Amino acid sequence: MKQPNDVFNDLQARMSELFKNSPAKDVERNVKAMLSQGFSKLDLVTREEFDTQTQVLVRTRARLEELERRVAELEQKLPVTTQTS
Repeated sequence: MKQPNDVFNDLQARMSELFKNSPAKDVERNVKAMLSQGFSKLDLVTREEFDTQTQVLVRTRARLEELERRVAELEQKLPVTTQTS
């Protein structure tokens, strides 16, 4: 599956080729401006932001697993008490 950037770069390349020697160069600039404006309104993140959050998630999961292991160890050390109603 193509990445969104690849799709947009491909679209841009095709538009550039189509409008290369045409008075429609102004149209190309306008379309690029409209696309840029439209994309800026979307809730998109950069690859760098995505990778950073992925690393944070990996560290958080590792920490959670460690804490779960420690809780299990502590629970095993607690004396077993029976509660009667």
